Amino acid sequence: MSEPAFALSPLTMPVDGRQSETARALQRGTLRYLAARGLMGVPEFGLASGRRADIAAIDARGEVWVIEIKSSVIDFRTDRKWVEYRLHCDRLFFAVSPDFPLDILPEETGVLVADQFGAGLIREAPRHPLPGATRKALTLRLARTAAGRLMGLMDPEAMRGIEL
Repeated sequence: MSEPAFALSPLTMPVDGRQSETARALQRGTLRYLAARGLMGVPEFGLASGRRADIAAIDARGEVWVIEIKSSVIDFRTDRKWVEYRLHCDRLFFAVSPDFPLDILPEETGVLVADQFGAGLIREAPRHPLPGATRKALTLRLARTAAGRLMGLMDPEAMRGIEL
């Protein structure tokens, strides 16, 4: 039997220094949860507004979720930019650790409780469908970002100087 033309080794996200250990663990578990549900997540996803979503994910039908990771109560109380994320998704969720006080999270968002190994759905997020033009632009942005990151992992030199 012949060897494949190339083989991908297990890939890991580089640590960018902006996240705490807790936030990275929540991100990992949330990404695992999303994949198990058929959603492909892109961490640290730049939105058209200039904001950065902790995770943006898309399912096979094109529904887009944004997941805002909150590593502590202080993180939640001092960061209110998540309100703007609703304009960039069909569903908005918070991902928090098991010891996070869930009663302080807004009722109009979904809730995932996560650790480094996975996550569980505590509250489904209400669906607020995106306008068609916004969905198309966001889907293209997700696809280009994900493809660009994969290409950058496979051939970093090819992506030198290219913004995603």
